[in-house]
Amino acid sequence: MILKRQRNSHRFADEAERRAEPLPAASSSTRFGDVMSVLVGKKAPVFTTQAVLANGEIQGDFDFAKAIEGKYAVVFFYPLDFTFVCPSEILAMANRTEKLKELGCEVVGISVDSHWTHNAWRNTAVKDGGIGAVPFTLAADMSRTISQAYGIVSESEDDFYPNGVSMRATFVIDQEGFVRHQVVNDEPLGRNMDDVVRVVEAWQFFKENGQVCPAGWNKGDAGMTTSPEGVAEYLAEHGEKL
Repeated sequence: MILKRQRNSHRFADEAERRAEPLPAASSSTRFGDVMSVLVGKKAPVFTTQAVLANGEIQGDFDFAKAIEGKYAVVFFYPLDFTFVCPSEILAMANRTEKLKELGCEVVGISVDSHWTHNAWRNTAVKDGGIGAVPFTLAADMSRTISQAYGIVSESEDDFYPNGVSMRATFVIDQEGFVRHQVVNDEPLGRNMDDVVRVVEAWQFFKENGQVCPAGWNKGDAGMTTSPEGVAEYLAEHGEKL
């Protein structure tokens, strides 16, 4: 992705002064009609759109609800095809898709590009700046309606995105269709796709064992029982390693 051209060397020098200013009042609407929202604990928005499937098939009516029915899902938005940080994230996700599938998880990438642009990017070799035949669906959101539903259309003058693109946002959805994890980065910051796998594993651990996952939890680590005795026991054994 290209950073906004109007950014200059004074941007960061002004940060201290800007922090001292009063926070603006919350807005009830945005340019695209939706408020940036937290979807954790809510039903994930579903949609039907054009897409390129993992097998390369171009589909005019990809049904997200049908694709994830009874499965876990990772939905990750990115700004634009044929850019810079974006292909590194997509290839990182591609390298972890097999593991996510082992966890019963469907992966869908989304940007405001068309399905034809997605297809052209898939048909461009990695050595030439493309992404190759990635093993998950790339969905088109030319109307921005999907990105609006997830609350991640860029429209602020204070971020590094061009207006109107999808932000770098990731959502983990459970088998009942509820969002259980959400993260949004500003444009220059690529995501850690290993953490997506970790979050799916953590949620599944919680569902299977009834124990919560403390800070830094990874598969194979101990969970915590949600009681005064449980937290005391956990911290006594692991507190110094946190």
